[in-house]
Amino acid sequence: MSASPAEASYRRPTALAIFLIVAGAIGFWAAFMLTVDKFHLLQDPGAQLSCNFSVLVGCSKNLNSWQGSLLGFPNPILGLAGWTATIAVGVGLFATRARFARWYWIAFNVGVVLALALVIFLITTSLTVLNVLCPWCMVTWAVTIPTFWAVTLYNLKEGNIPVPERARRFFRTLYSWVPLITIVSYAIVAVLAQIQLDWIHRAFV
Repeated sequence: MSASPAEASYRRPTALAIFLIVAGAIGFWAAFMLTVDKFHLLQDPGAQLSCNFSVLVGCSKNLNSWQGSLLGFPNPILGLAGWTATIAVGVGLFATRARFARWYWIAFNVGVVLALALVIFLITTSLTVLNVLCPWCMVTWAVTIPTFWAVTLYNLKEGNIPVPERARRFFRTLYSWVPLITIVSYAIVAVLAQIQLDWIHRAFV
């Protein structure tokens, strides 16, 4: 059975697939470690977690806060499910040469947007309410941000999210700048953390 013209001209996004698998694995590991730490706290509220390094850097405060269980269960459980889905999408891109359906990409993109919204909320909470930097949380932030940019810009440039052709050309160019956009995003978070927590002085001086 021969492939359709659309499938024949389709170029599998190998770089995106590799990125999703790697980012998903890192995010899954961070969520897993947070889940294990939450179990430790449930068994012993005074447990000293391996991620607790100082008053500034630690996980306990985040895990014990109401913000750490927004839906009535620990947030890391969302991470375990979400990053498993991310790995599955990455593997799926390797497993088939046909295009994923538009609805599939849009559904995945909605999930990525929700993940970023949650991360922005948790970053804001950590910096302005809890006044602490959670190591495993920061790993999650570090992979969620580029995942959002990579998936969203890919869908915009490929037309999975319908936009005019001129806009697609713009997003096609922007897609190649995902690493730089990610670094700028990290820098914004670092500057906000410095303004709010003075983390450079407190961590290194």
